[in-house]
Amino acid sequence: MAHLRPRRRLALAVPVALSLTASLGFLPTAAQATPRAQSTAQAAEDSYAYLVNTRTDPYTIKSVKAAINAAGGSVVVSYDRIGVIVVHSTDLDFARKIRTVRGVQSAGASRTSPVRSAQTTDQGAVQYLSKAEAAKLAKSSTAGEEPLEADQWDLRAIGADKAAEINPGSRKVTVAVIDTGVDDTHPDIAPNFSAAQSANCVSGKADSSYGAWRPVNDGHHYHGTHVAGEIAAARNGIGVAGVAPGVQVASITVAQPDANSLFFPESVVCAFVFAADHGVEVTNNSYYVDPWLYNCMDDPDQRAIVDAVNRAQLYAQRKGTLNVASAGNSNDDLDSHALVDGSSPDDSTPVNRTVDPHECFDVPTQLPGVVTVSATGVKGVKSYYSSYGYGVVDVAAPGGDKYQIPDTPSKNGRILSTLPNDSYGFLQGTSMASPHVAAVAALLKSTHPWATPAQLQALLKAEAVNPGCPAGPYDGDGDGVVDATCVGGKRVNGFYGFGIVNALQAVQ
Repeated sequence: MAHLRPRRRLALAVPVALSLTASLGFLPTAAQATPRAQSTAQAAEDSYAYLVNTRTDPYTIKSVKAAINAAGGSVVVSYDRIGVIVVHSTDLDFARKIRTVRGVQSAGASRTSPVRSAQTTDQGAVQYLSKAEAAKLAKSSTAGEEPLEADQWDLRAIGADKAAEINPGSRKVTVAVIDTGVDDTHPDIAPNFSAAQSANCVSGKADSSYGAWRPVNDGHHYHGTHVAGEIAAARNGIGVAGVAPGVQVASITVAQPDANSLFFPESVVCAFVFAADHGVEVTNNSYYVDPWLYNCMDDPDQRAIVDAVNRAQLYAQRKGTLNVASAGNSNDDLDSHALVDGSSPDDSTPVNRTVDPHECFDVPTQLPGVVTVSATGVKGVKSYYSSYGYGVVDVAAPGGDKYQIPDTPSKNGRILSTLPNDSYGFLQGTSMASPHVAAVAALLKSTHPWATPAQLQALLKAEAVNPGCPAGPYDGDGDGVVDATCVGGKRVNGFYGFGIVNALQAVQ
């Protein structure tokens, strides 16, 4: 990647040389990171998931697999080309044992609860658009607009409405939504959906059978469908429009099928590899890898998670895929030296810990080469919830903000998009900002078909519009308290990186 500024990001390569230094107030110990202790009878019937990362030569992989079997593990899937093996074992001491095996570079538990136990990053509950509201809104649309487009302030904020008149994007370009699944039967998504590039990776092994990519229809797994509509909802006279309504969108499902919708690392590894092997040009990653909000490099389990996911996303980059990810909704300064994480691990019992984001990483957003996206509201100001950080955030995009009220029929500052079962609704979050950037990247790829991922990222930054740091104290929610401090200048800063992306510039 062409670095246009200093990066404070995880510097990893494959094979990985990991820094184990950390000046932290508290970090979880290895014992706290491994699966929770249980009774002997319970442990005997529970299977836990592990990641074993090795050198990639065939001899090493063969010998490590033999060692896995000898240590009581069962190989679920092996991604030999990146040296990542997904393993199930009932032995709570499996990771410690396998780390001593020659050729193993890192290994650890991918979760702290059993595999048989089955969170998305939008900020607040979804607000559904009723049929009556939709019918009323449609009366506000003008000639050439989609029926609900009057409420899509986000399209106009980045020039996507005008861009569509010049170049709506090429059908040779696909954005894969790595998420909770996409309802490809939605009339706004169906015209642009690529089934051939879609799969279900929940188990860690890709299932590309027909319909496997669809979300569980339980009212909880709407997130991926909303993201997909933001990217590529067709301009077909129905509902809303996407930022890149001419490109294709695929679904790679990684969320567990229960109400918590957790995104475990083995599922995400599978997703990056599948996307790369199926010719996907851009992936959108509106999540963080569970169960740790921040993965600390001095913990062997969390280190293995970072290693495995990084190998997979770097593999995708080498195959020509640009990976775009949301910065998070904690209003955290990712360039600080002390953040409090009270949410991890989120698959069992969270503990309060103080972490240094220079040593403990939000995955995949802080991995090298990944485009990190912060969120803005209708006023072009950082959204109150959006995480930020000088040297971490690359670009910004509309993600919605309930405190920034647009002059639209609904006066709703969130993002309107598609939902399962032919529905529409509003969400806000960096989850909504990231797909705007993924879509603009797809427009750039349509305009510059030979551009590499590094070149696409450079173009995103070069064509972004930077509002600069706020002139006064930043009070995102209007309660009179300063909520964040912006560091940097007009060209690049911690709130917006190189600026808010511009769809119109992307097609010109």
